[in-house]
Amino acid sequence: MVLVHGVGLRGEVWEPQVTDFASDHQVIVYDTLGHGSSDLPPPAASLQDYVAQLEGVLDALDIGAAVVVGHSMGAIIATAFAIEHPARVKALAALCPVYDRDAASREAAQARARTLAECGPAQSVEPTLRRWFAEDAAERDEARTLRGWLTSADPVGYARAYAVFVVADRAIVGRLGGLRVPALFLAASDDPNSTPQMARRMAAEAPRGRAVVLPEARHMVPFLSPARVNAEIRAFIEEQSP
Repeated sequence: MVLVHGVGLRGEVWEPQVTDFASDHQVIVYDTLGHGSSDLPPPAASLQDYVAQLEGVLDALDIGAAVVVGHSMGAIIATAFAIEHPARVKALAALCPVYDRDAASREAAQARARTLAECGPAQSVEPTLRRWFAEDAAERDEARTLRGWLTSADPVGYARAYAVFVVADRAIVGRLGGLRVPALFLAASDDPNSTPQMARRMAAEAPRGRAVVLPEARHMVPFLSPARVNAEIRAFIEEQSP
């Protein structure tokens, strides 16, 4: 099982999933380009750079095929990888994916990308946490952990990765009909950006797709409510077993 994190974060965000699935899977986490200990993406990076990195991770570890799980930007990376390399994906779980943003959502995302590029992470952290958490949850331990990761992110890497994230969903629009692997698209009911409607549309377009919407949940549901998310992933994987 390979886990692909979202923009601004790092592999450690998957600790609840590693703890759960390591009992019966070889679980691989890594930092995507521009995050943690990984190299910076090139100045004009694209989604394809991140797909190639994931392929390189599997190659380096001599893994022929894996269950691939991605969250947010990681969900887009994982989905694109599954479209392009179906023989290397046993099953796909795309958690809180963004798909075919409308004009207003795309402009808001582009504005966030400009702020990151011009001002660094500091000015974007609190608005990000407000999107991810209810107002009364901003001082939860999990929020403090995420705040630390976001504020310590490499400013160049974060900005370049976010610029990819803003447009990456466009790269898979119209291609889900070619997604030949079993695919779970999981959304959080109260996520304003990676909406339940997006997950349902992706599932409808993918030949073997399924949508699940978790109630009373927001964007960081894999980190905040891992038991709920892990149960959905596990049930989905077990259904694919012969």
